[in-house]
Amino acid sequence: MNGQRLLIYSHDSYGLGHLRRCQTIANHLTATHEDLAVIIITGSPVVGSFDFHPRVDFIRVPGIVKLDGNTYASSVAGLAAEEMMEIRSVIILETARRFRPDVFLVDKEPLGLRGEVREALGFLRREGTRNVLGIREVLDDTVLLKDEWERKGALDAVETLYDDIWIYGPRDVYRPLDGLGLSDKALRRARYTGYLRRVLSDEAPPMPEGPVEPYLLVHAGGGGDGALVIDWVISAYERDPALPWRSRIVFGPFLSADEKATFRDRIAAVPKLSAETFVTNMEALVDGASGLVTMGGYNTFCEMLSFDKPTLMVPRTRPRLEQYIRATRAEELGLLRVMLPDGERDPERMAAALRALPDQPPPSAARLPGLLSGLEEIDRLFVDAVAERRRRPALIGIA
Repeated sequence: MNGQRLLIYSHDSYGLGHLRRCQTIANHLTATHEDLAVIIITGSPVVGSFDFHPRVDFIRVPGIVKLDGNTYASSVAGLAAEEMMEIRSVIILETARRFRPDVFLVDKEPLGLRGEVREALGFLRREGTRNVLGIREVLDDTVLLKDEWERKGALDAVETLYDDIWIYGPRDVYRPLDGLGLSDKALRRARYTGYLRRVLSDEAPPMPEGPVEPYLLVHAGGGGDGALVIDWVISAYERDPALPWRSRIVFGPFLSADEKATFRDRIAAVPKLSAETFVTNMEALVDGASGLVTMGGYNTFCEMLSFDKPTLMVPRTRPRLEQYIRATRAEELGLLRVMLPDGERDPERMAAALRALPDQPPPSAARLPGLLSGLEEIDRLFVDAVAERRRRPALIGIA
């Protein structure tokens, strides 16, 4: 085999978080290792809009639409979800067979969406590939996550199909595997990396047009569940036109068309507000902001730390408690401030928070060392994984 090969699976069909995390890891590793080729398998409909290193390519499997926490539908009319899942599984397995990676990095879901990477994991493990599960530092409430992983067969997959677990956060902030009932053997495979530092890209497209004076950035992630925070910020400006700061609002590509149209009408009536739907070079927009108003997603949290921005987080609490856990733990550590809607989303309370935000201490004021060591640690772990794979070219007979 010539050079090193990394195959990454990101189950994204809705939202941007998993794909952005995989993009960050892939771009860093290929920039560091001149002989590395990376393929990302994803269901994201916007993957083509992302900025990838020249040696990072992607395969987009057909889309699946998430209807609720456990129900999916095919994006192709007349094709059942079960048929679409079979197609996706075949593409994933055949890519694994042809590409034969040194390392297979699976993001978040141990068996993929509805078990679609199970066969690929088994095949690659027999071939000697190093199977790695990469997870956020917070997944969900422990009781809820344990129930979900038992139901999906994920606990057994972690025990039998994976060589390593990379946890993208510091051990002292949160331990997502505690309380799940995994064996000591499985837990010994876990490595905490620290958060993933974000940097400005030389290859990113130009910044979108917008105000050049100081601004707050209101960022709703992928936008699918970001209407609450956007509405609350707009309401604050409508109630208090004397707010001194401009705000740039990024809807996210998955905000519904009706909500987007309503918000644009309201924003047009407020001179200090502007909006964009989708920004691929979000790092530059974060870097230029005087403060951030966000939900509690993992990538936004990494951006906040990387560019050291005063931050107000409005985390969601459904369908998962992930954002709430992350935000409240970060507030305990002195990294940011949290506001919960508490019913009616009082616009005056939000206006007061926006007025004070640029003077709020940045994350660096908490003086917590080693928060952003993630990419450097992943690089070290990747080198070790490739070396181990080369020492064991095949594991014939292992299920």
